[in-house]
Amino acid sequence: MQFKSTVISNQEVSPGYFRMRMTAPPELAGSQPGQFIMVRVRDAIDPLLRRPFGIFDVGVAESEFPGLGAATYLEMLYKVVGKGTEALSGYHHGDHVDVIAPLGAGFDLGDPEEEKILVGGGIGIAPLYYLAKTLVQHSRVRFFLGGRTRDDILCVTEFERLGVETYVSTDDGTLGDRGLVTEVMERHIRENRSRKTLYACGPMPMLKAVAEIAQRTATPCQVSLEAYMACGMGACLGCVVKGKEHSDETPDYRCVCKDGPVFAFDQLKWV
Repeated sequence: MQFKSTVISNQEVSPGYFRMRMTAPPELAGSQPGQFIMVRVRDAIDPLLRRPFGIFDVGVAESEFPGLGAATYLEMLYKVVGKGTEALSGYHHGDHVDVIAPLGAGFDLGDPEEEKILVGGGIGIAPLYYLAKTLVQHSRVRFFLGGRTRDDILCVTEFERLGVETYVSTDDGTLGDRGLVTEVMERHIRENRSRKTLYACGPMPMLKAVAEIAQRTATPCQVSLEAYMACGMGACLGCVVKGKEHSDETPDYRCVCKDGPVFAFDQLKWV
């Protein structure tokens, strides 16, 4: 659905990273973890295209606007990287944004008896909080969070408040373990042989490493891809990735926005 949303808050949670909460229609409370939204930053030609953002959280809380009572809210987590997100960072309480949501295919929550392993890199944690919030109702959840430096480690306290066991690593060792988050995660998988499913979102090199670990350890794995999008609905074909059967003779492409953004790792071609 397309709707006008009112900004409730827009807080900088780490240098260059923002968490925006906005109003949403009640129907959005039924969104699946892993789905995304498309936001029109301004009612102007520049920037022209909407921007895609993973759904960080959806819920119902007492409204901060007088007389509304309990109301549905939507949250997104974003990093300032260009003109669109820079404009968003200047939004304040009471400002309005135009939103299309929910879009795409979300995560399969799997068997409640399995342990759930979440792996996120930097802003890639955006869709994993709502996933964790849903999974902890039935399953044990561990979260492996990585970044280049401590400034790229976001919202650890929020995950811990859900009851999620959280592990942090940074490339430079400024917070948590030193090294790649995938190395820390693989050690846990090999040391704990209980049935588990992996869920990952982050930069493509990290996702490729997660997919290789899933292959080596025979662990079910779902990945949420990040991609530039123009429409968010599969019409423009601007966000295609190669499917597992792709070759020069038999092209196999998947739209991240429509077929994903969540895929089983073995449905994609990683080379």
